[in-house]
Amino acid sequence: MNPLAQLGLDFLILFLEACLYFAVCWLIAKKIDNWSIVDVAWSFGFALVGLQILAVHFWVLPLGGQGVMMAGATVWWSLRLGTHLAGRVLGHLDQEDGRYLKMRAEHGDRMPAQMAYFYFVQAVALTVLCLPLLSSNPNGSTGPAQAIHWIGLGVVALALLIETIADAQLATFKKDPANKGQVCERGLWAWSRHPNYFGEWLVWVGFLLMSYNSTYRGVPGLLCVGVMYYFLTRVTGIPLTEQQLLTSKGPAYADYQARVPAFWPRPPRR
Repeated sequence: MNPLAQLGLDFLILFLEACLYFAVCWLIAKKIDNWSIVDVAWSFGFALVGLQILAVHFWVLPLGGQGVMMAGATVWWSLRLGTHLAGRVLGHLDQEDGRYLKMRAEHGDRMPAQMAYFYFVQAVALTVLCLPLLSSNPNGSTGPAQAIHWIGLGVVALALLIETIADAQLATFKKDPANKGQVCERGLWAWSRHPNYFGEWLVWVGFLLMSYNSTYRGVPGLLCVGVMYYFLTRVTGIPLTEQQLLTSKGPAYADYQARVPAFWPRPPRR
């Protein structure tokens, strides 16, 4: 089959699977009355896709070194992110995330219908962001991983290290009662107001490099790098987070905003 036609078919099949997956999540969320679980479902969704691709190719089609590396890295990243969010969300099902509480206040009785649309958007986003994975092994190519793929894996590893360190530093800061109401400016948080989001975007740069091949030239990966940057910096990432932090931290966070860059890290200025 023509590579583009195969990619289109794989995309359509995955989209239908994602719609079913998030429909089940919507039913569960409505049952337990906590819409926050979609964050966990979305994160683990990539691991499910990666494992599915590995299983299908193991039994049906050959999977080259690049394809194995890309699928494995996707599962690795997805499980780390999903586990991190699961501890925060599933451990406190009686407390809904502030974003969804705000949406409840805005939509009232229309919340289930609004969430049906919101969950559908998550299905679309997951499918689109799986394009690097879907395009990393065109026509069952069995070619070995190249230098660019190993560099990409290194970028993913660095990105996950940044995220892990940033999460640990923030968790340690929050555990100290003396820091209640204050802004974390320690470690990576002195270099960027959102080092975790920067690390998340860097993961997709790594995926871009890992998915590069002569068939697609990295175009699907480049699309996802742009999409992630836009959403993290302009839509659901930094804007919503900073809106909540300005409300909860007040002038202390405004001062932090004036001194520390929002996304791109740089040495702290004193």
